Amino acid sequence: MATLSLSSLTTSFTTSLSFSSNVSMKPTSSSSSSSNTLSLPIRQQRKLSSLKVSATVEEAAEPVNLRDYVKSRLPGGFAAQKIIGTGRRKCAIARVVLQEGTGKVIINYRDAREYLQGNPLWLQYVKVPLVTLGYESSYDVFVKAQGGGLAGQAQAITLGIARALLKVSADHRSPLKKEGLLTRDSRVVERKKVGLHKARKAPQFSKR
Repeated sequence: MATLSLSSLTTSFTTSLSFSSNVSMKPTSSSSSSSNTLSLPIRQQRKLSSLKVSATVEEAAEPVNLRDYVKSRLPGGFAAQKIIGTGRRKCAIARVVLQEGTGKVIINYRDAREYLQGNPLWLQYVKVPLVTLGYESSYDVFVKAQGGGLAGQAQAITLGIARALLKVSADHRSPLKKEGLLTRDSRVVERKKVGLHKARKAPQFSKR
């Protein structure tokens, strides 16, 4: 009887051990599955947060409609304004209107830095007359430019601003004239000649 009781005890003990081992193994699998299930929502949340950030950046970068802004600032168009000047350089023509403001420069319904491609020399041409009189932050400049290239248009805008400043006050003539800002630069490209490659470039000489 004692042997039977011992054998029964050993069998029950082994079954209990196997059951406990099975029970202990199940939480690990469930924990790994739960970790996998938890990791997916975190990734999705990261994606959603990145999408939200990009959406806010795009909303903040929406451009302002400068055409409507210029029309609101210039009722009746360019021709109806009082402080206006026309500048020319090469084949470029620029009509300039000055209004009291903070120093904005808008060319053909676009920001001056964007229109002139961020070229510091061309931007300096536009600001020279205002800087000469100390008005760089006192007037907003609205320009309609056509013809020629960006360099010619920038220099035409310089002359247009200088002529418009004369309508603000006649006392501006002497400082502007001293800097040569009221002189129309009449230099243009010399025309091509017959028998030459360009205005003066001749074909290579051949003796025979």
